[in-house]
Amino acid sequence: MPNRLIVLSNRIPTDGPPSGGLVVALHELLAERGGLWIGSSGTFAETPGEELQPVPTDDGYDKATFDLTAQEHEDFYLGYANSVLWPLCHHRTDLLALDRRYAAAYDAVNARVARMLAKVIGPDDLVWVHDYHFLPIAYELRRLNVTARIGLFLHIPFPTSPDLMALPEQKDFFHWLAAFDLVGLQTEADVARCLSGFREQRDGELLLNGRVKFGPRVLQVRSFPIGIDGAAFRELAEQDAPLDPLHLGKNTRLAIGVDRLDYSKGLPQRIKGFARWLETRKPGTDRATLLQITPPSREAVEAYQEITTELETLTGRTNGQFGEIDWTPVRLIENGVPREVLAPLYRRADLALITPLADGMNLVAKEFVAAQDAEDPGVLILSNAAGAAEQMVDALIVNAHDADEISEAIERALTMPLAERKARHAALMKVVEDTDIATWGASYIDCLRHAGEGGHGSARLQDLLNGLKRGERLQPARADLTPKTEEQAE
Repeated sequence: MPNRLIVLSNRIPTDGPPSGGLVVALHELLAERGGLWIGSSGTFAETPGEELQPVPTDDGYDKATFDLTAQEHEDFYLGYANSVLWPLCHHRTDLLALDRRYAAAYDAVNARVARMLAKVIGPDDLVWVHDYHFLPIAYELRRLNVTARIGLFLHIPFPTSPDLMALPEQKDFFHWLAAFDLVGLQTEADVARCLSGFREQRDGELLLNGRVKFGPRVLQVRSFPIGIDGAAFRELAEQDAPLDPLHLGKNTRLAIGVDRLDYSKGLPQRIKGFARWLETRKPGTDRATLLQITPPSREAVEAYQEITTELETLTGRTNGQFGEIDWTPVRLIENGVPREVLAPLYRRADLALITPLADGMNLVAKEFVAAQDAEDPGVLILSNAAGAAEQMVDALIVNAHDADEISEAIERALTMPLAERKARHAALMKVVEDTDIATWGASYIDCLRHAGEGGHGSARLQDLLNGLKRGERLQPARADLTPKTEEQAE
């Protein structure tokens, strides 16, 4: 099949229908055009396998998994991916857990997965790699003479140059990226940081139209802001629900925050900002309750245990100081809430507090907007550090570190005239519609399909201008590489 799509992600849905915006979008994209989705099985093996395991499916495309050992899960996933790359990209270099064992496991897993992938990739395939777990995978595939177009989409922020200085593998980092044909990032700010990082490298050279020359490689760096299926989420939100499922009462307004438990989400700062509003609100004004839904994640990582303790302490202190017999100012839920329950809660809320300290995009902001009643919408308060703030400029944009600024935004949201709320919501809803997740997926694939077209010509022109002979430096293309079925690979 020409331009067969091969998707690689950390995990894939293997049981039941997929859920979650990104997973659903990838599922629908693959179901429409066919292809192969590869990811970890989620189970631990005694010894590392060297073959992909086909997964029975009737979804209209193929699935295959690979296993990790328990030690690889500890060192590759919890170690390097989530204790080095995650804090690095979220500007928390103070939390880097640098351990050479982690780096070695990260390299080894990527090399092993690359060997398995190389057995099934054909020269006309499009390989789409998702996120920070597999940054070296294209580099490893090129070492195996794979010439297919390979793209990366990084769902989290791109690290700054000062942050990268803390990474022992800094030089490797740019070699990893340069092996891709297309690096997709969430925002234009991420693109600027990426291009700046390449420019600072000795072998880096910026070309036209977001292209970069790094040694013998030419790649393209572009922004693809991810979105949601706004129409489907609005349908969920409009489902029948109790008028007051939280039993707040008519004089109590609802603020909502929904975040996976993570130090990047600004949860303690959010509670402090809400407490500042409680402290400064005028007598006689409506009360408000902050419903903070925070499902746990990566409990085995020490930094996540610490943020849990801090969040619970702040919640208890705020409720103890400002609570009343019939009113709990902060309701903290440390469990996941199904989307069909969450969507009507968004619609019921008077405002959403989305205040991460660093975030690639933040789809909760777009879900909140999609869920609103356009005739009486709630107000979105959004951190300037969320990728979504680059597009959603009609939200109330705040500095997530500034408790006074959050407090003032809450007061403004709760007293905002209906006409202004409707105008802001209409502008925000247009952003949601314009960045629909199906459009996002299709535009990325189209760009990856054409990643090599025109780029080499631009590079050649640039090389001529520089007096270089680009052809002598390029890696030779593999002459004979045919797609293999999983049966042939075995």
